[in-house]
Amino acid sequence: MLDIKLIRADAKGIEAKLRTKDPEVTLGPLIALDERIRGLKAKVEEIKAHRNHLSKEIGEKKRLKEDTAGLMQEVAGLGDQIATLDKELGEAENAFTDCLARLPNIPSEEAKVSPDPKDNVCIKTVGVKPEFSFPFKNHVELNEGLGLFDFKRGAKIAGSGWPIYRDLGARLEWALLNYMLDIHLENGFEMCMPSHLVRPEIMFGSGQLPKFEKQLFKISDADYELFLIPTAEVALNGLYYDEILKEEELPKLFTAYTPCFRREAGAAGSQERGLIRMHQFNKVEMFAFTTPAQSGEVFDRMMASAEMVLKGLGLHYRNMLLVTGDMSFAATKTVDIEVWLPGQNRYYEVSSVSHCSDFQARRSKTRYKHKEEKPELVHTLNGSGLATSRLMVALLENNQNPDGSVTLPVVLHKYLNGMKELKPLWETS
Repeated sequence: MLDIKLIRADAKGIEAKLRTKDPEVTLGPLIALDERIRGLKAKVEEIKAHRNHLSKEIGEKKRLKEDTAGLMQEVAGLGDQIATLDKELGEAENAFTDCLARLPNIPSEEAKVSPDPKDNVCIKTVGVKPEFSFPFKNHVELNEGLGLFDFKRGAKIAGSGWPIYRDLGARLEWALLNYMLDIHLENGFEMCMPSHLVRPEIMFGSGQLPKFEKQLFKISDADYELFLIPTAEVALNGLYYDEILKEEELPKLFTAYTPCFRREAGAAGSQERGLIRMHQFNKVEMFAFTTPAQSGEVFDRMMASAEMVLKGLGLHYRNMLLVTGDMSFAATKTVDIEVWLPGQNRYYEVSSVSHCSDFQARRSKTRYKHKEEKPELVHTLNGSGLATSRLMVALLENNQNPDGSVTLPVVLHKYLNGMKELKPLWETS
């Protein structure tokens, strides 16, 4: 959430920056509510001061045994006015909070101003696109021989977008998750196993509510109001909700594996088939709480840890600095790491590392304190380290052989009891 003081100081400038992320942003209603709230507060304080003055006068008159009926009636009337104004104030403050909570974070000066993702800036490329001397297959076609995923029975159980990983598919998925967690642990991240369901205030803290409620799965009945996490970032951001950390405790770096649940539907057509876009997928997340001074170095550290995963797997990838219109709601700066998927003939994001400045911390009331100084808001950063579904696609498609087998990267052998290759279970035409 943004600091209202920044908006008061330069409403036109802030609005112009926010419109580079969302052209529909307008600060007029927010500013009007802010002025109304300040006006109501001033009026309430004025009436309370007058009531206090009358109360003292009543006390003095009682001491002198003079009539106070008229004054007491006036005080009662003032109390009614205060109650009415307090109700109006509460309604205005709720509307103000909702309005402020729907504004995105201000983009960094590093981000190129553009609404079009095609203008994202490539800042690094590692490796080269593989070349095949045979007609290569996409991962869905490879799966026909390898039997790694069961899309048909997954759809029977839960609908499309909920595949089942079977046999070596499940084992390879688990190998990837363990490999990635090991890398982040080696790089100084603390492993965490958060809950997969969170309270509404935790969703609000990360920036998912109220704007993205329709994209979330939730449980709502007489006993529970909980949301399934769309990413472990949500739960990790809530670890220190309404807490004050000591400066010497920072930075705090976490990594976590969780399934992620999202309502979003994939685009129609063959390119979104299979594992490309799902309602449930697995992801290893990185998350950090830092001081403002530490956040830049930690961003680079998270990027390096995510890249180490891909380098170990021998995959070609590129790093893209996102333009303002392609950044997430809470981010001030984002770099996507994209791998090349031959079967889709395009790059796909497997990691997104975002600097959120104090945007989430203000919503979650997460602060830090230097000695006896006044508490300040922490900075938060998050990054996929990585999402396995598209990573699985990249492994299969980039490492396929003419006979439909897939060569496994050396770094995964130890997680698969020395297995070096996935072989077709039966002949495919």
